[in-house]
Amino acid sequence: MVFVFIAIGFGAGILSGIFGIGGGIVIVPALILLARLTPVTATGTSLVALLLPVGALGAWEYYKRGHLNVPAALFIALGLFFGAYLGARLAQHLSPVQLKRAFAILLVLVAGRMWFS
Repeated sequence: MVFVFIAIGFGAGILSGIFGIGGGIVIVPALILLARLTPVTATGTSLVALLLPVGALGAWEYYKRGHLNVPAALFIALGLFFGAYLGARLAQHLSPVQLKRAFAILLVLVAGRMWFS
């Protein structure tokens, strides 16, 4: 199982470096589908993995090339700090089926918006 977790992290790291995605779009579904975690455990596990400065090397590369807005990133981090707390509290009151379906709806909406914009 360790190899599965490392592979999930490696794949998410590559996609994060390319597209700026990782936790919700890659890690959570992979933990549900490949590691057979419940949605709420997959979400919590993803958040813990992202606590460390996992994006530091990727962010440094973008910074060196002048493609980083530090003030925006700090304000987003502030919003994430409080938003993750509220989202985690809400997730504790939803069933695994409700969480999977809500997540699927989110992915479809995001994909539709990206496709048609």
